[in-house]
Amino acid sequence: MNQAVVLGSNYYIGLSIIRCLGKENIHVVAMDYNRINTYGASSKYLKEQLIVPYYKNEAELLEYLIRYGKMQSLKPVLYPTADAYVAFMDKHLEELKEYYLIPMTEQGLWTKVMNKAGLQELAEKHHVKIPATMNADSIDWSNFNDLIGFPCLLKPTDSPGFVNRYRKKMFVCNNKESLLKSIEQAQSDGFSMIVQRKIVGADSNVCTYDCYLNQSSQVSHSMTCQKIRQFPINYGASSYTLQRHIEVLHQIGQRFLEAIGFKGFAEIEFKRDDRNDEYYLIEVNTRTTTLNCLLEKAGINFPLVAYKELTGQALPKNIFKASTNYTFRYHIEDLISIVKYFKTHQLTLVDYLKNMRYKTIYAIWSFDDPKPYFTYMKNKILRK
Repeated sequence: MNQAVVLGSNYYIGLSIIRCLGKENIHVVAMDYNRINTYGASSKYLKEQLIVPYYKNEAELLEYLIRYGKMQSLKPVLYPTADAYVAFMDKHLEELKEYYLIPMTEQGLWTKVMNKAGLQELAEKHHVKIPATMNADSIDWSNFNDLIGFPCLLKPTDSPGFVNRYRKKMFVCNNKESLLKSIEQAQSDGFSMIVQRKIVGADSNVCTYDCYLNQSSQVSHSMTCQKIRQFPINYGASSYTLQRHIEVLHQIGQRFLEAIGFKGFAEIEFKRDDRNDEYYLIEVNTRTTTLNCLLEKAGINFPLVAYKELTGQALPKNIFKASTNYTFRYHIEDLISIVKYFKTHQLTLVDYLKNMRYKTIYAIWSFDDPKPYFTYMKNKILRK
């Protein structure tokens, strides 16, 4: 049986992949650049953990992966758990595909989709609504108020590097002075930036289209979700999300991803604008995401879908059009967000209590596999 190699077990994305595949008796290997906070490696479903070179040491990591791949009788399926690993795999796709099974075949497409400027180009070409955008180097102030306006969002074209530097996805700018100051700060640190119109609406207006495209670039599996709360609030990652079918997202997402020739797993994040009730494409994740454990519980095991197709055992098509009562929750971060939502009057007690009626799937905790949670909590207490 082909092994599954998971790049990174120090976050619950890696843990969810390990569980999704390990439950199917697949030999799962976690590769980490150190053992610090790798609580995913505590899962009973992991067969082995290997310490490998840091992903920024590209030549060393590539050499290690090639050497490991050569040792296997069958090609392992390779899973990235973070954007940095996606970028690494995309850059060295041709070398890695000699020794690993990877769904993407077009080198550079993953990177283009992750890049804000590249995504804007693709969205405009294929007539997908995207928030009005200007290059931070060439702002047209004569048209700025009509096209963008304040408050606006200042985003990096290179999200992984920006997040590593500032621990946030973007700058929110309320006036021209703050915008120019933020542009100067980001550019002095070497980041290329874009200015984007803010989509008006609560965090519950943010929704996702999660799908897998087969080797014919056809959507074979898909599901939609609605975010309820984020961390940090308003411009963060999901801390509480409901699985809910939203047909228009499937229609937009399938048409767009098939048109650009995408292959493998993708999650498109949309936000509905209260001003016109239209959904706008915000970003595309080209790897397994934080919602993976929710998607698996609701009915689609996406890591297994990839594994089966790439090893010649394709699963039946599943375009999931039901709404379940399952929600995803990242407990500690969600508690912090709840307090801030209350303080900013974005959450009422009535709405909070209404959301408690759903069945919750936790990011880390599992009765079936509790050790990663206890390892995680121990690390939190010891501040590792």
